[in-house]
Amino acid sequence: MRIGRSVVMTMAAMALVASASAEALKLGEKAPDASVKMKSVDGKEVSIADVAGPKGTLVFFTCNHCPFVKAWETRIAEIGNMYSKKGVGVIAINSNDPADFAEDSYAEMQARAKQRGFEFPYVVDATSDVGRAFGATRTPEFFLFDASGKLVYHGALDDNKDAKSVEKHYLQEALNALLDGKPIPVAETKAVGCSIKFRAKA
Repeated sequence: MRIGRSVVMTMAAMALVASASAEALKLGEKAPDASVKMKSVDGKEVSIADVAGPKGTLVFFTCNHCPFVKAWETRIAEIGNMYSKKGVGVIAINSNDPADFAEDSYAEMQARAKQRGFEFPYVVDATSDVGRAFGATRTPEFFLFDASGKLVYHGALDDNKDAKSVEKHYLQEALNALLDGKPIPVAETKAVGCSIKFRAKA
């Protein structure tokens, strides 16, 4: 009986891992679940489609507890605020289950957004299904779409947690190229950060 139970538990764990590690969105594809409404820190229900900008849309997955996010967060806020004024829609999505880390709760999201001065929506992916649909695996992880809604950049913010040691500004270079109508210099990089703590599937 113990063996049977063990097999069932193993299969369930494998299924959960598979659902949490879907293949990442490919360049040229459009944002999945773009019409799904998610609760922002200001209490409003917002979707990716709602924030889409005339020149493009930046979607990124983040959270509160991750030390990688904390290291990059000031830069993330600056870039998000800057480009949201230049015609790029920006939305930050928290797909983490706060049961794993209390710091990822909605109340803590509100506090963090205020502390960092986010001028763009920071929303709760209440089922983690948006994160799964994107194939996102890390916090932070960035997906940049052009004006037609096609993915043109996916990956990391830059090449170093330490702001003083950054040599490659991947996301900012992609944003500038997008606004200038030029090819994205580096379209894909490896997102480095904490694994997303997906909620269990209902």
